[in-house]
Amino acid sequence: MVIELDYLVIGHVTQDLIDSGFTIGGTASYAARTARAMGCRVGVVTSASPDLDLSQVMDGVLVSRFPAATTTTFENIYTASGRRQVLHAIAETLTPAAIPPDWKTDAARGIVHLGPVAQECDPTLLDAFGTAFVGLTPQGWMRCRDRDGTVSRYRWEGTEPLLARADAVVLSEEDIEGDAALEAHYAAQTRVLVVTRGAAGCTVHADGQSRDFPAPAVADVDATGAGDIFAAAFFVRLQRGADPWTAACFANCVAAQSVTRAGLAGTPTPDEIMHCEQAMLKRDA
Repeated sequence: MVIELDYLVIGHVTQDLIDSGFTIGGTASYAARTARAMGCRVGVVTSASPDLDLSQVMDGVLVSRFPAATTTTFENIYTASGRRQVLHAIAETLTPAAIPPDWKTDAARGIVHLGPVAQECDPTLLDAFGTAFVGLTPQGWMRCRDRDGTVSRYRWEGTEPLLARADAVVLSEEDIEGDAALEAHYAAQTRVLVVTRGAAGCTVHADGQSRDFPAPAVADVDATGAGDIFAAAFFVRLQRGADPWTAACFANCVAAQSVTRAGLAGTPTPDEIMHCEQAMLKRDA
């Protein structure tokens, strides 16, 4: 039986080490839960060890798990000089062969979201989905680890064909280390580029324009995953016919609510999605 999906996200779910053990994270987790809250039929292609229980995290989401001996595992170490991120383990690389043959996205409304966190998404995945909308969150192509696992920024190579194929790209100002020239360079190569700026909102580059959109002011509890939540909300809203400016305002609303709760608890509920949709209607009235 062929399974038709509205939103397919490809990338590693992760184990994020914390004092009490670990919590599940990764772009795939945050984006899938957000798309599900927006009413999408969601599938996730990932790689992780068989003992990682995803049943509650991915409730209502179809998961195809490529076998791996380990799960991609991150640890954040906070020191007086700032945060040090350590990548302890990486699951298997994801290629077109990892996509179940009976999964497909409806070309008229399907979204394929490539969300690497540790260089795990083979770039050939971009050519595997025909005319489907492709959204990129390339953070995992923009960082690497050294011999002791310490994560550092990495110059993203071979960007031209990837950016040219993408329908929308979302990255953070941290990913490009605030490099305005690099931001402009990426913007010139793709249809829509969004640079998220945390509590300051985002900048959208589209149709030869660059516009800033502030985020709603909220009590910031935990910003983990906010960029992934923003991206999923933006991709869905854009694919459903909104212009990039309206989609960004909507995604700002959804992401702002997410930072008021910790971890995956910050992913939106259907009621919160409705609240942001109503806010957009009032804005446009």
